[in-house]
Amino acid sequence: MLSDINNRTDVENLVDTFYEKVRANATIGPVFNDVARVDWDTHIPKLYDFWDGILFGTGKYRGRPMPPHFKLNETHPFRPEYFDAWLALFYETVDELFEGEKASEAKMRAVNIASVMEYRINLINEGANNSLIHRK
Repeated sequence: MLSDINNRTDVENLVDTFYEKVRANATIGPVFNDVARVDWDTHIPKLYDFWDGILFGTGKYRGRPMPPHFKLNETHPFRPEYFDAWLALFYETVDELFEGEKASEAKMRAVNIASVMEYRINLINEGANNSLIHRK
C-alpha cells in the first residue's frame, strides 16, 4: 500500500521522479533538453516550491510559470502531444509513488495546469496565425 503525498520530502520525490521521466521521454524530452535547454539544477528547486505551494499552500514559489512557456512557444510551437505526454507521465509518476487525497489532488491540479496552458498557448498561436493570414 502506498502512502499519500504528506510533506515537502514527498513533493521532492514526486518532482525528481517525474522530471527524470520527462527528460527521457521521446516526445517532450527533446523540448526540455535541446530546445529549452533547461538548467535543471536551477529549475528543480523552483518546481519543488511550485508543487509544495499548490498542494500545501506554503507560498514559497514566487515565479510566473506561464511567460517562459509562452516565450518558448514563439520559437518552438507547442503541440497537443506535448501536453498529453506531460500529463500521462505525471499521472504515471503519482500512481507509482502515492495514493490518497493529496495524490488525487496533485493529478487534478496537473490536469488544470495543462488545460489552462494549452488553452492559452492555442489562443496565442491562433492569433499569430490570424495575423499572418490578414497580412497576405
